[in-house]
Amino acid sequence: MFDPKNLSPRKLSFYTALGLAAPISLIDYVFEQKWQPAVASFFVVLIGGFLLVSFVLERFIYRKIKVIYKFIYQTKATRRQETYYKYILPKKSLDEVAVDVETWAQENQQKVATLQANEEFRREFLQNLSHEFKTPVFAIQSYVETLLAGDMVDPVISRKFLEKTATNVERLTNLLQDLDEISSLERGEITIVKRNFIIQDLLKDSFEGISIKAEQKNIHFSIKKGCEAPIMVNADKEKIRQVVINLLENAIKYGKINGSIKAGIYKTDDKRILVEISDDGVGIAEKSLPRIFERFFRTETGRSMDVTGSGLGLAICKHIIEAHQQTIHIRSTEGVGTTIGFTLAAKKD
Repeated sequence: MFDPKNLSPRKLSFYTALGLAAPISLIDYVFEQKWQPAVASFFVVLIGGFLLVSFVLERFIYRKIKVIYKFIYQTKATRRQETYYKYILPKKSLDEVAVDVETWAQENQQKVATLQANEEFRREFLQNLSHEFKTPVFAIQSYVETLLAGDMVDPVISRKFLEKTATNVERLTNLLQDLDEISSLERGEITIVKRNFIIQDLLKDSFEGISIKAEQKNIHFSIKKGCEAPIMVNADKEKIRQVVINLLENAIKYGKINGSIKAGIYKTDDKRILVEISDDGVGIAEKSLPRIFERFFRTETGRSMDVTGSGLGLAICKHIIEAHQQTIHIRSTEGVGTTIGFTLAAKKD
């Protein structure tokens, strides 16, 4: 069927030659009044026009198109590709070529946008990394230089400076350990050993392990009503303990005095269990939520508060949960509180 929008070079050559041959043979018949010369001129013009137009299209126009394709793929053509350029590509219509070029342009625009976003992320990551290292390093340098100067003759003050130095050294050590762990997680080098365990027990044990931090702000932990019945999950217990402790520590850091932390455990279906940890603390601005799991990202409220940490905790949590082929999410409202939830596989028989 004739389709002017999707013609191959040969079809286009044929129809062009036909368009020339028909009127020429008709004019010849009108003047000569003989059908034999008219038929002869028709076939001569048709064949000659077809060969000429086909030659022009393939030698000039489609040669340029082939160059465009080679530029798009940016590779030296192999024999297979040369066969493609010679026999398959010419069958494409100009509209199909235009679609291919537009698709290529869109893909490259997306690549450029991705590269720009990655560059911005890299720049911000290096700035945050530098900031996280500078704070403890400068503190250590200050304390050590003061002690070396010999101005501190009071052993009590000297010991206090040494304790602060030790605290900052520990902070640096934790930062390096977190960096090493998140790098291993991203490379997929950490093995996940799954087994069945009761998630409520893990939540209670994890809070008891850091309860001394909660006592300083009189923050209480509880399992939500209706979620007390033991639920078995199948996961790497120690890795999930790390996730839970991290989430609980954040809830304590950003929780209010005399506040509360509540955990909810729900069966979403036969295969997954949803675990949520909620606090009634300062909350997070809506604009910051999409970036909360980025490495070293801190909200404006978090930066203004005197809290310590590597800034990698939530990023590590995300990698651990994703290593279990599960998901993690966050809901938060400023001044109301934050809920972070993650899914785990249900008990494996």
